[in-house]
Amino acid sequence: MSDGHDGDHYDGYDGGEYGSDGRGDAAPGQERTFAALPPAHGHGFARSWWGQAWLKALEDTALDGRQLKKGRRFAREGRVGAVSVRPGRITAVVRDGDSSTYRSDVLLQELSEADWERFLGMAVERAGHIAALLDREMPPHLVEDAAAAGVELLPGIGDLDPECTCEAWDHCPHTAALCYQVARLLDQDPFVLLLMRGRGERRLLDELQVRIAARAEGHAPSGPADGSGSVAVRADDRGIRADEAFAARDILPPLPGPPPLPAEPGSAPSLDTETEPHAGVDPAALEMLATDGAARAHRMLAEALAPGHEKQPPPTALTPQQDAVRLAAEARPEPRVTKRLAAGSGRRGADLDAAVRAWRYGGVAALTALEEEWTPDPEHLAGARAQLAEAWEEGERPRLRAAGNRWTAVDSGVQLRYGRDGRWWPYRKESGRWVPAGPADDDPAAALGASGGPED
Repeated sequence: MSDGHDGDHYDGYDGGEYGSDGRGDAAPGQERTFAALPPAHGHGFARSWWGQAWLKALEDTALDGRQLKKGRRFAREGRVGAVSVRPGRITAVVRDGDSSTYRSDVLLQELSEADWERFLGMAVERAGHIAALLDREMPPHLVEDAAAAGVELLPGIGDLDPECTCEAWDHCPHTAALCYQVARLLDQDPFVLLLMRGRGERRLLDELQVRIAARAEGHAPSGPADGSGSVAVRADDRGIRADEAFAARDILPPLPGPPPLPAEPGSAPSLDTETEPHAGVDPAALEMLATDGAARAHRMLAEALAPGHEKQPPPTALTPQQDAVRLAAEARPEPRVTKRLAAGSGRRGADLDAAVRAWRYGGVAALTALEEEWTPDPEHLAGARAQLAEAWEEGERPRLRAAGNRWTAVDSGVQLRYGRDGRWWPYRKESGRWVPAGPADDDPAAALGASGGPED
């Protein structure tokens, strides 16, 4: 292993030396450079499931866990410089503990043109996939559908190939630090991964748009048939009786596909009229319920149109108390309606505020963590203690006092609540009471860091 390059003399990387094949300039839109991220003390490196899959590929590939641990520390300390992402390669300059700097690269196999054709063909058939990508999301069913088409988007064991000027033959702390930092970028934008696989965002969206337009032209109606400005409807286009269709099911053509998902939920009707409502009827509450119903119907339709939906178990119905919290969290009603929701769910105003905050962090699971206190059995307790032991570097772990499934920091007003699923929920003290402070995390150190400390 070399001694590295002195930080004052290392030329660094200007983002234009290597293209997708490592030999020429990258094509326009096929390279992105991200400014160095700040230190990440107390925060996890991947909150999205696809970011976690990226780190799993790294951790399953590397042979020396000590190098990964050191690289994670480098990333936490902000030692990774600007990150350049282009097809097949990510690059950054990483500063070592003695201020030496190293150019580190991680290579990922690009998808072939045939792979991209299959991916684009699959995506254009699912409006939900395109909508998710535009929202900077990568839902599991998108990845599953791509895999079913023979296209592996996420890296697996051995797919992240390291190169570093320190001349290590396996993942060294520098390439590990780069991978941990890239996980943070992936959380923000899955197009970073797609660029590594060979397609920049603009090119990918342009190619999808071309296919969508071609598909729409192929299914467009031929135009008015009766000169009236609308398509004429023939008598035999009105359908047949359901019992007749069922009797002829073996000879009839298949049913057409479901209608496309509307771009957004429908608008609720306005109830602000000159007519006085009946006693006990609150128009503002009714408008809120109508708007919420439209949003839920739109979401349920999107889920129903997703591939594999028929194999999913039905969702567990919410209790009236849970649904009141959901309404207060998602519909954001005016104060008068919020007060009615609090009374209807048997909560005081402050209790509903805490429940709403929990719901926004994690739905039913977060609400359960707020309201349920339980004693872990020996198996759960052993798992919790193992996670706590691995979460902090030696000497950095805060003093924690355990009571049931809750670990409270002795020297500060922050707390961790251990869920039955093995995740940790951060809490902090505000005005003398414990309130949710962030989403759940598999890493107790990251969860505790997200609490932000007390606000008394």
